[in-house]
Amino acid sequence: MEYGRLGKPEPCGGSSTRSLTADPTRAPRKSKLKLLLLLAATLIVASAVAATLLVVIRNRADSAAGPRLHNRRPSQAMSKACSRTRYPTLCVNSLLDFPGALTASDKDLVHISVNMTLQKFGRALYSASEISNLNMDPRVRSAYEDCLELLEDSVDLLSRSLTSVASGGGAGGSTQDVLTWLSASLTNQDTCTDGFDELNGYVKSQMSDRLKDLSELVSNCLAIYAAAGGDEDFSGIPIQNRRRRLLSNDKENKHFPVWLSRRDRKLLDMPVSAINADIIVSQDGNGTCKTITEAIKKAPEHSNRRFIIYVRAGKYEEKILKVGRKKTNIMFIGDGKGKTVIAGGKSVQDNMTTFHTASFAATGAGFIARDMTFENWAGPSKHQAVALRIGADHAVIYRCNIIGYQDTLYTHSQRQFYRECDIYGTVDFIFGNAAVVFQNCSIHARKPLPFQKNTITAQNRKDPNQNTGISIHACRIVAESDLEANKTAYPTYLGRPWKLYSRTVYMLSYMGDHIHPRGWLEWNATFALDTLYYGEYMNYGPGGAIGQRVKWPGYRVITSTDEASKFTVAQFIYGSSWLPSTGVAFLAGLST
Repeated sequence: MEYGRLGKPEPCGGSSTRSLTADPTRAPRKSKLKLLLLLAATLIVASAVAATLLVVIRNRADSAAGPRLHNRRPSQAMSKACSRTRYPTLCVNSLLDFPGALTASDKDLVHISVNMTLQKFGRALYSASEISNLNMDPRVRSAYEDCLELLEDSVDLLSRSLTSVASGGGAGGSTQDVLTWLSASLTNQDTCTDGFDELNGYVKSQMSDRLKDLSELVSNCLAIYAAAGGDEDFSGIPIQNRRRRLLSNDKENKHFPVWLSRRDRKLLDMPVSAINADIIVSQDGNGTCKTITEAIKKAPEHSNRRFIIYVRAGKYEEKILKVGRKKTNIMFIGDGKGKTVIAGGKSVQDNMTTFHTASFAATGAGFIARDMTFENWAGPSKHQAVALRIGADHAVIYRCNIIGYQDTLYTHSQRQFYRECDIYGTVDFIFGNAAVVFQNCSIHARKPLPFQKNTITAQNRKDPNQNTGISIHACRIVAESDLEANKTAYPTYLGRPWKLYSRTVYMLSYMGDHIHPRGWLEWNATFALDTLYYGEYMNYGPGGAIGQRVKWPGYRVITSTDEASKFTVAQFIYGSSWLPSTGVAFLAGLST
């Protein structure tokens, strides 16, 4: 892999042959939708062909070639597989319609369930795209566009999962990869549905019909895959790394997960002056681009090498700042916290979804940001207003400020790692459903609106088979000066359960006296109190005392190092296999 070309960075304008590709964000809406429709149709056909080939090759097709028999009964293997799911009736009915399912083995049903789910998502994307020309007010349009983006992303994730399952976990991806991709597909659909929660009308009803059963289907797919993979459960904690890899003995790498390569590690600590960036962004015109938007447009799609964008000091406030899923292995480097600032002021008060409010978003795998500030300045009165949203797999945020009030940091999905970051907010200011570890970070609670309570986390794991959760390890939980003077009037809690299987753990972290003695806050009465997993392990400081903590069935004081270790970089985000390539220091286990 290459890591930044030598010589002068490419210009963002001009007639370079590398910039001839049209910018999809500026394409007419009809053209973009045609591409979506074509993509969905192609995936449906490809998936159907794959299913047919599977049947022919394995010679396990149903013997009846005539009309579908409505009184068919599921096979023993199908009944067994579906009994492990949360929606067994839907599981059986959907598999009965799939070629070869009646005579499939346990192993074949894993492949078939993924293939069938992919086909359903492809058809849903095609169908949802058909209503794009309907008149929609801004809030409805925001929710609708979120769904199209998330559906497209899920089709890609399910396609990768199918490739991996078909190859037996070879070149396509590991068991952990597939669990991550299926978990993210379910999160995507949940986010799409959430966007329409408080809306009514024709578009919502149309989308509900066209996206019917998608969440349940991918949940079933995830359950079948997890069971076939032999995943066990220990008091609600998936054993996610059964074949534990040996960790690197390299002292230089001990603070970073192994999936960061040695060269990427060096990039993360290398002085800016020593880095040969592919693009330099400078507002004064002395770089190769004046805007971050231009730089992102210039970055290649599906890159296998690290592509470096150096953003010089300045405040960058641009309309849409997003590293899309096709822009892989992008690295942003700034001049430091508070110097290179990416800012925005969008909020839900602007008639958009929370998902849409992010000042900066990244969904392309392998995204890294270093020495920057991400800020949403909308303020507490504007309620949900995201500074940074990450849905990129193997994402790393290093030495960055993330500043906002409510919903500051949206750790949306997939595997993420934050190191030496400062995160500021009030209500639910670290939220989402990624598998994410925060290490050596400072988490700053600010003064909220009158009568509000601060909640640091709102984790939204919806399904017990999702390998997701928030792990806060060796961090500092502190109060900002505005809260410090009013901390008795504005209590701060470690988290509250956004969804039924919410999972958050604090380990070996300092907690200030602004943390309420109960520690945790209910979302709504008794919702999720017996299904959540909230844990604390050897925290310290005045707010770390556990004597008056909540007595919920799902809360626990962790005393076992084995249990605590399941939430470390090595085991929770499988970091020892991918972080070394990024160059960020990380602690693989509980301590050095």
